[in-house]
Amino acid sequence: MGGLAAAGLLGGCTTVPVYGNPVTPAPVQPPHHFFTVDWWRQLVSPTLLEYAPREHAQPAYDVKNERVLTLTRDGLVRSFDAKGTEVWRYTVGNRFYAGATVDDGIAYVPGNDGVLHALDGKTGAPKWKYMAGEALATAPVVAGGLVLVASQSDTLFAVKRDTGELAWLYRRDPPAGFTIHRASTPAVREQAVWVGFSDGTLVSLDLADGSVRWEKALAPGGTTQFVDVDTSPVLDEAGHVYAASYAGGLYALDAETGDVVWNSVAQGITSLVMHGNVLVATGDDRLDAYLGDSGKLLWSQTLEERAGMEPVLVKGMLLVPAQRSLLFVDPRTGQSRLAWNPGEGISAPPRVVGGKLYVLSNNGYLYSLVLDGRSG
Repeated sequence: MGGLAAAGLLGGCTTVPVYGNPVTPAPVQPPHHFFTVDWWRQLVSPTLLEYAPREHAQPAYDVKNERVLTLTRDGLVRSFDAKGTEVWRYTVGNRFYAGATVDDGIAYVPGNDGVLHALDGKTGAPKWKYMAGEALATAPVVAGGLVLVASQSDTLFAVKRDTGELAWLYRRDPPAGFTIHRASTPAVREQAVWVGFSDGTLVSLDLADGSVRWEKALAPGGTTQFVDVDTSPVLDEAGHVYAASYAGGLYALDAETGDVVWNSVAQGITSLVMHGNVLVATGDDRLDAYLGDSGKLLWSQTLEERAGMEPVLVKGMLLVPAQRSLLFVDPRTGQSRLAWNPGEGISAPPRVVGGKLYVLSNNGYLYSLVLDGRSG
């Protein structure tokens, strides 16, 4: 437990039950020491033929214009003010795999239509479009004068943020076997980029021109099925980069050389988040915590045959989208204290903005939650 204490992770709340679908007639308020529902808006109308709807795009926040942006399965980008009033909308026409990124009042929208859209955050007017020609599957990363975004077809595009022109791209051939329908969001530090691919490789590139610094195969030898490195790489201050192959487990590598520091054989990991020296991994039926410097397993909890999505750490709690609900998890133990289902569960990570949390449910409702400081 020394590593957890060093990381400053907080806890201390008692176990509470599941709170169900709050859509009709109004959201059921959870215990006051977790959060209250400020407002909610229905964005997508259900259809009779739709089975198990999913909203994969994390809400984005426009700091300059104080707006929250949503990308939903009906192909619409919407902008809302702090009171939940829709300010503008923009039509792409296809469902989204990932959310937008807003930087300096410009929203970069990754389209399943194969187009990267740059929109004015205040009006929604398009500034430029880059025709990638491949379904874009990650939230764009703004780094210097470039916007980086990865496709579902194993291509990383670097686009000039001012003009929408292609600066460079890096592509790998997909493996012959089955793959996971996800993609790795690139991580950037100074002039280096780290990103994973579905062939089980983690690659480090030069930000300026996309040239390869190093590449490392994380998949076990002889395995051809589900070897994807779909986790977004995580960097620490000690010079390590962390990533996981779905079949090959979790790795800590030297960020400069790609040399392996340690490896855990835990399979099925799809998302990582780090706080201090504690690395939290989520995936199929699992939620684990490891010490970053040694790979020591601190705790492991089952998600009862649910897939854990990308977690968010806020106010001493881990918030984990887990298909049927949003779990409020004690990061010291992995124990869930609250499971909140706003309708059809949650697939997209919440967006934390100060003391607020914006949640997009799978049935197409946007919720504004006010977090209680005592939840941790």
